[in-house]
Amino acid sequence: MHCLKPSNTLETKLANEQKESRRTSSLNLSGKTALVTGGAGLLGPEHGVGLARYGATVILLDIIEDGLEEARQRVLNQIAEARVETAVADITNQASLERVRDEFEKKGMQVDVLVNNAALNPKMMDCAEGAISGTVEDYDMVLWEKEIGVGITGIFLCCRVFGSAMAERKTGSIVNIASDLAIQAPDQRVYSPTGRMEDVTNFKPIGYPVVKAAMLGLNRYLATYWAHKGVRVNALIPGAVFNNQPDSLLKEVSRRVPLGRWADRKEYQEAIAFLASEASSYMTGQELVMDGGRSIW
Repeated sequence: MHCLKPSNTLETKLANEQKESRRTSSLNLSGKTALVTGGAGLLGPEHGVGLARYGATVILLDIIEDGLEEARQRVLNQIAEARVETAVADITNQASLERVRDEFEKKGMQVDVLVNNAALNPKMMDCAEGAISGTVEDYDMVLWEKEIGVGITGIFLCCRVFGSAMAERKTGSIVNIASDLAIQAPDQRVYSPTGRMEDVTNFKPIGYPVVKAAMLGLNRYLATYWAHKGVRVNALIPGAVFNNQPDSLLKEVSRRVPLGRWADRKEYQEAIAFLASEASSYMTGQELVMDGGRSIW
């Protein structure tokens, strides 16, 4: 007996049933507008996919226009029917953010979901090549202040501009993208040729872990500040995401992860949708850890 492939009619019916199931479930963002900062980065478009899959109109925001159209296409390549807008703004400048808010409100679009994804994370290659120093003793104070400016001040201003508007409407969800380095110190030994701390010459810089840890304090503060206004504030704590890092680093970090590997950039899509939607309606001020188990070892 030969097995027959499902007919196109059956496939269409099943697809429509799946769409209807998503529409009627609590994991539903239909009619919502979600703004993702750092929209042209590694994870920004993937967060956009997770939100668009459940019906949200997505705004990808970044400081420069370069890369935004490519990011938009990355979303559309996965969700062909997605509604994706782009915006350029400096998140460390309140007036710049207010301009974006006002422009979209004129189009009848109010931000219902804010994903604070923007961050500065100096590349380890820059440290290795001497472009920056990763040591505490010699860390560039200009870079330190830039990291705090984007990762803390920028997020605070995004929450002030868009979160305050949510509070006025008595509804909204803010998702802060933290890091596993917010809840554990970086193991500098992964950058050592011998695995010994004494032989590390290329350090993970201090700024990024400190900024991400501070974000969790902001997360809890705003969660309690706006809870009575119907605005929920939660954080996602992702682990290391594969992006063609050197093999030696991939192996060393994988050894420290119970699941034995790095995350794929697509693995956080559903988590973003969960935190943004009513599926997490009784959750605020919390941290959803998705790091392959790294922080429990």
